[in-house]
Amino acid sequence: MISPHGTWSSPISASAVAEAGGSQQWLGIVGGELWWAESRPTEGGRVTLVRSDGEKVEQLLPAPWNVRNRVHEYGGRPWAATGNIVAFTHWDDQRVYALDLTDRAVRPITPEPPAPHAIRYGDLRRGHEGEIWAVRETSTGPRRTDITRDLVALTSDGREPRALGATHHFLTAPQLSPDGRHAAWLGWDHPAMPWDGTELCVAEVGTDGGFGPHRVLAGGPEVAVCQLEWENADTLLAVLDPDGWWNLHRIGLDGTRTNLAPAAEELGGPLWKLGLQWFAPLGGGRHAVLRSGRLAVLDEHRGTITDAGGTQRRPVWASTLVPFAGGVAGVATGPQQEGAVVVADLDAGTLTELGDPSGRELTGRLAERGYLPVPWEREFTTPDGERVPAYVYPPTSPDHAAPEGELPPYLVHVHGGPTGRNFPVADLDFAYFTSRGIGVVAVNYGGSTGYGRRYRERLREQWGVVDVTDCAAVAEALVAEGVADPNRLAVRGGSAGGFTSAASMTPSPPAAGTYRAGTIKFPILDLTGWTGEGGETHDFESRYLDGLIGPLPETAARYRDRSPLYRTGSLAGPVLFLQGLDDEICPPEQADRFVAALHGSGIPHGYLTFAGEQHGFRKAETIVAALEAELSFYGQVFGFAPPGIPVVDLRT
Repeated sequence: MISPHGTWSSPISASAVAEAGGSQQWLGIVGGELWWAESRPTEGGRVTLVRSDGEKVEQLLPAPWNVRNRVHEYGGRPWAATGNIVAFTHWDDQRVYALDLTDRAVRPITPEPPAPHAIRYGDLRRGHEGEIWAVRETSTGPRRTDITRDLVALTSDGREPRALGATHHFLTAPQLSPDGRHAAWLGWDHPAMPWDGTELCVAEVGTDGGFGPHRVLAGGPEVAVCQLEWENADTLLAVLDPDGWWNLHRIGLDGTRTNLAPAAEELGGPLWKLGLQWFAPLGGGRHAVLRSGRLAVLDEHRGTITDAGGTQRRPVWASTLVPFAGGVAGVATGPQQEGAVVVADLDAGTLTELGDPSGRELTGRLAERGYLPVPWEREFTTPDGERVPAYVYPPTSPDHAAPEGELPPYLVHVHGGPTGRNFPVADLDFAYFTSRGIGVVAVNYGGSTGYGRRYRERLREQWGVVDVTDCAAVAEALVAEGVADPNRLAVRGGSAGGFTSAASMTPSPPAAGTYRAGTIKFPILDLTGWTGEGGETHDFESRYLDGLIGPLPETAARYRDRSPLYRTGSLAGPVLFLQGLDDEICPPEQADRFVAALHGSGIPHGYLTFAGEQHGFRKAETIVAALEAELSFYGQVFGFAPPGIPVVDLRT
């Protein structure tokens, strides 16, 4: 059927996207079985624990249990097993609970906090017998930055948590050596972020279970360690980047350090959540590693890194690797496959999928019927010669084609972080648009991870410049190639991506705009406010802008000049704001002020807020409302009427 772009009918409804939006994370082994945490959008976005015996999957924690925590606001590993119990953090009160594997009873093992969420625990690890070691985060005042952290031991009998120490303002949970004599952890301090510089600390464990003085074995102000594991009583394995790339090293307690396979490859990533795992030892000098998301085997005897066989359909793996059944388990995704828990037999080159197949059945059917686009991996060039990787998701439908000569609208998708990245994977959020005739391009602008420290640091003191320029260069290249309609370009993103989207829509000079419209989700809009001094963000990121914009007060003018909130007069076109009202990372106050400044401007704009949503949307009803509003928004701006979609109210 010949239909204009944006008006194509599609079987990919917003509710289908929401229902398939559950994600698996935080894998681990309990009694020889594979366990993991799994989100449930249709149950208010709660996270449950499930396990697989190899044949069936069983849910361990029914509603209302919600296995999440607020450490760093992004959370950390929320569960760990010791003996006959599994300890987990519960979102509603942030306490740690114990699930007894004998009778399935659940009981709290940490005290009730003095105020709701005043004490949080994260990155749960097995310590001494009967103990769970964790990071404890304590609120000490009314500001979001009034936070202290320490390392604690929790016991299954619910005794008062035992303090183990605190070496830095930010910490990962300690890990116990195989002989029980040492503990190791990572630490860093403001203004560093964990991908800037961290220290690998080790301390002796006394007979009373306490820690002695710590030593720093690796890392530093310009070396980032992102994961550590004990190899034996005397050596650790760790991913760090002294040569500009996250490589796997062996580190002795005597301070010796060996790069097991030097390569210009990223085998690690940004530590946004405490407890992420990019490698898993396999024994015999072999290690499962992730090279920019692809599963590979590092052979330290040969000094090689080789892609794992059998993973072609699901080449992109999440950073949650665990050794299992002689191979490795993880969460893997493909260009036309949603994420699934899988077990890779690295010798046989086979992949076994576990977990609930319902979401995979949906994407499988859509792929077979031709509704899912296959992303094109592209590399574009900025005017100053910098390369910009991106993935292009073209309009795709077996039922529709556009009138001859009509070019499609394109959405430039900006990932968050900004220290994050996009991968070439099936994304029903994207397919919701592409199946209706709207293209999407996901840009890994300067500052993205996966391309080495130099590329990551292109954004140093250049946020709001490099990211905006790189995204515009990609959009304009698609126009020059005759792929995209120059009059129907939009930019979209959330969090840091919301900032870049807003900055792109408020260009300086005003005439330099590339886009006709922008969707801005839970954004940063006032850079000065989004600091520790401004008080509108949380502790973990309160000094992030020291590196992204510059230190204060020396660069205060730069903060104001790059803040979209102070450039509303140069707004290039209509904007749609989507905001969670319980967001502690990018609170709604900034979006409120931006939208208030648009009243009477004559520029159409929409603002949808969602009660009970934090940073990012987890509830099915929110996902549905946000997607349908975004599609309606583009239809009103670009001049098409998407069938069956409620019209979002745009004010002027």
